[in-house]
Amino acid sequence: MAMIATVHPYNRRSNNSSANSPSNGFKIEDVTDDPKYQEDDQEELEGALVEYCRLDREMKPKHAVYEAASARSINNNDKLSNQFGRLGIVPSLKSGTISDHRPMAHIIDVEVGQPCSNAVSSCKCFGFRPHQWRKVCVHCKCDRSEHEIGPNQVLSVYERLGIKPSPEMAAVMKNQRGDVPGSVSHGYAWVPPGLTRTKVEEYMSQLPNHVIPRINSLGEKYREKQLMLQLPRQDLSVAYCKHLKTPVERRIYDEFVNARNEIALDIGFVCPNLPKAMECQKCRGVLEKGDMAECQKCRGVLEKGDMAVTAPKLGENAGWHPACFICATCEQLLVDLTYCVREDKIYCERHYAELHKPRCSACDELIFSGEYTKAMNKDWHSDHFCCWNCDTTLTGQRYILRDDHPFCIKCYEDVFANTCDECNKPIGIDSKDLSYKEKHWHEDCFLCNMCKISLVDKPFGSKNDRIFCSNCYDQAFATRCDGCNEIFRAGMKKMEYKGKQWHDKCFCCAMCKVPIGTKSFIPKNEEVYCANCYEEKFATRCSKCKKVITTGGVTYKNEPWHRECFCCTNCNSSLSGQRFTSKDEKPYCANCYGELFAKRCNACLKPITGIGGAKFISFEDRHWHNDCFICAQCTTSLVGKGFITDAADILCPECAKARLMAAHS
Repeated sequence: MAMIATVHPYNRRSNNSSANSPSNGFKIEDVTDDPKYQEDDQEELEGALVEYCRLDREMKPKHAVYEAASARSINNNDKLSNQFGRLGIVPSLKSGTISDHRPMAHIIDVEVGQPCSNAVSSCKCFGFRPHQWRKVCVHCKCDRSEHEIGPNQVLSVYERLGIKPSPEMAAVMKNQRGDVPGSVSHGYAWVPPGLTRTKVEEYMSQLPNHVIPRINSLGEKYREKQLMLQLPRQDLSVAYCKHLKTPVERRIYDEFVNARNEIALDIGFVCPNLPKAMECQKCRGVLEKGDMAECQKCRGVLEKGDMAVTAPKLGENAGWHPACFICATCEQLLVDLTYCVREDKIYCERHYAELHKPRCSACDELIFSGEYTKAMNKDWHSDHFCCWNCDTTLTGQRYILRDDHPFCIKCYEDVFANTCDECNKPIGIDSKDLSYKEKHWHEDCFLCNMCKISLVDKPFGSKNDRIFCSNCYDQAFATRCDGCNEIFRAGMKKMEYKGKQWHDKCFCCAMCKVPIGTKSFIPKNEEVYCANCYEEKFATRCSKCKKVITTGGVTYKNEPWHRECFCCTNCNSSLSGQRFTSKDEKPYCANCYGELFAKRCNACLKPITGIGGAKFISFEDRHWHNDCFICAQCTTSLVGKGFITDAADILCPECAKARLMAAHS
């Protein structure tokens, strides 16, 4: 339980004051048991806020609520005022923007009927209708922030916070001429107050394009949504809090708001020309005063004369590039320069508040009660941790997560439970859901359709949307082996070829009967053979060596030969590609055939082979080549002419007559 304390200034004569000034010291007194802070029936009160007394300029105590861990002297405020006064812009702390309240404008973040803009969910929303206490739409269940922002977008940050700007700032904001500093008519939904048009453009040029609030742009929509997210209305006024149930909770809420407004909440401003170096708030390193400073986020250099965003609550030595002025938690650009400070870091109001109090994940309000529920790594009001569908409380109850939302058992079973394919009843969370091909069964309903035995942890088969044990499936539907005609049982290997099926052991060579398995095979006449048997039975064999001809080969008189086996019968020279003839069914090369079997010319005594269509003359068992059939005396060709034989010679008629006359003379 956190201690609650009241803080009083030290006595002027006290030696505890380090600066010998009554405005520099505080005295803390434990008021945890003070009835003002705790009801009689409430034993435990969670809180971290304390009451303190602050001295004004007349040394009179001024009551306010403060957070003890962030206490600072009022002398610092004077320093801030002096520093920023030199810049010509009145800081919000001096101007009273936070402490000078006025009635808050009526804030309606999302009006009823606004369309849903959540493109991810692709929901069919009929228009926004708020849930009774959740931050979602009743129709589509999308978050309130996922719907279009209504006409309330015209509210300025001052109106949303319920504060009044300084007179100087109000004068700037009221002037709507296009050439006046701060005029919204520059084409933006919001511009930093106090800047000329040129400086406004310089400021906007340093922001990421998607966050620049140009009128009718995505940047304008971004700003509207960030106003709602970073400055939740329920954090700003009790009028929008529906779940502060006790006076103590309301009192702590008021104390939190007052302390935040007094100490942490502020509106930064843009310094168009940086006057000097600053202290780096990120690395805590102190930079030398000179011409340059570092951005508090990216630690990049801020040169003298550069534009920078300053946060008065952090003093005179803090500056940021315009695009670096972001929340330390969500890292979003701080909307309209509105920030809260804690331990020298800047936050949007939402995440600043969540550093001090848990936020209900359902209604989005801060939790100020001493008891609340933690579930799903989130915080909830005790009565808000409910079923996403029926809103029944789940505190202390069993629930099931679906799409990051909790559901009670009944709703989960009604909405998401599968229906048993056997009994047509829902499969509850206490039952096993057995599924196969998008069908579901209770464990007790997962039975064979024929013999009704349980199929849990057993092999089964499916046919016509029904399930069967392996035996029943085999008997009714299993295919049979084309070798042995037996069925294929579960787990058996099946060999298939051209529409036929075999058991592994039945897929054998038709000749040697050895199972082929994964070896190569050759089909022949509806049967299969292993490679060896196929060669043995069907392969072409050489007519000479009787071995298988695997490649090439020569066919002679319809008989196959290896090329190397097709040789001359006499000299064994290869006849492949050569001229040859045959004798007694045996091949001979031309030379051997001529030497062995051809007629011989009676003139030149060489064989007459007749290869190539050679012509020859025959007479009385004598033979001549055409070229050799000439007159033995005058060598005149006698082919086609008359001739006369004289012993072994042949003569033309003239030479024969001359020889005859010579013989008788």
